[in-house]
Amino acid sequence: MIVARTIDELNAARRDLIGEIGFVPTMGALHVGHLSLIERAKKENGFVVVSVYVNPAQFGADEDFERYPRREETDIALCRAAKVDLLFMPKNVYGKDEPTISAPPIGASILEGEIRPGHFDGVLTVIMKMLHLIKPKRVYFGKKDAQQLWLIAKMVSAFFMEIEVVACETARESNGLALSSRNAYLSEGEKNDALKLSQSLFEASKLIKKNEIKSSAIIEAIAKTLAPLTIDYVSIVDREFKPIKTIKKGETIILIAARAGATRLIDNMWI
Repeated sequence: MIVARTIDELNAARRDLIGEIGFVPTMGALHVGHLSLIERAKKENGFVVVSVYVNPAQFGADEDFERYPRREETDIALCRAAKVDLLFMPKNVYGKDEPTISAPPIGASILEGEIRPGHFDGVLTVIMKMLHLIKPKRVYFGKKDAQQLWLIAKMVSAFFMEIEVVACETARESNGLALSSRNAYLSEGEKNDALKLSQSLFEASKLIKKNEIKSSAIIEAIAKTLAPLTIDYVSIVDREFKPIKTIKKGETIILIAARAGATRLIDNMWI
C-alpha cells in the first residue's frame, strides 16, 4: 500500500493505477463501517483509494473540528490490512481565495443544513476536489449520512461527472447503534442513551409493518422512544428530501438527529 501525503505524491502514485478505481473518502478514525465500504469497493474495482482528511470547511465555528478523533497510525494499519492500494492523507487541500462549491440553497437549508449552516458547502467542495484528484470510476458512501449522499449525487450529476455514486447500507454494532467516529465521545451511559436512535427506528418499522403509514403518527412514536434525549429533528421525507404526509415503500427515508450528552448523532431508515 502506498501512503501519499502530498498532492504530488498522490499524482505520482495515481498514474500507476491503470484500471477502474473505487474511492472511499473519509475523515479518519476508521471503523467497521468504513471497512465495509472498502470491502465493497475492492469487489467492484481493480484498485481502491481511500482518503483520510478532517475537512475544516465543513465544521462550524462551535463544532468539534479540533477534537474530532484522529488516529493516523491505526488508520494506516487498518487500510493496509484491508489491502487498500493507495491511501491519501493530506495535511491541507485548500489554497487562498479559491473557488468553492455552493450546495443547492433549498436542499442544503433543511435538516442538517438548517442545524449546521454552510456545512454542505464545505462537504461538496472537498468532495469535488477529491474526485478530481482521484479520478475514480465509483465513489462509496454510507446511507447513514443520507442528506450528504443525496447532495453529492446531485453535484456529480449536475457537473456531468462520469462517476457512479454508490450508496452502502449503514453498519451497526450488534446492539443496533449506527457506527460513527463520534461514538468515541460517548461514555458508557451515553452509549445506552444513544441506542434510543436505532430503537426508535425499530419501533417505527414495527408500526409500518402494521400498516401505519401516517408520517405524523410515526414521528410521534419516534419522539416518545427518543425521550429524554434532546431532539434536533425527526423528519420523514421522500428520496428528494421533500416532507411527506404518508409513507410509501421504496420512496421514503425516516431521519433522526438527537444528542446523547454533548454528542450529536444521526440515524435513519430507508423504506
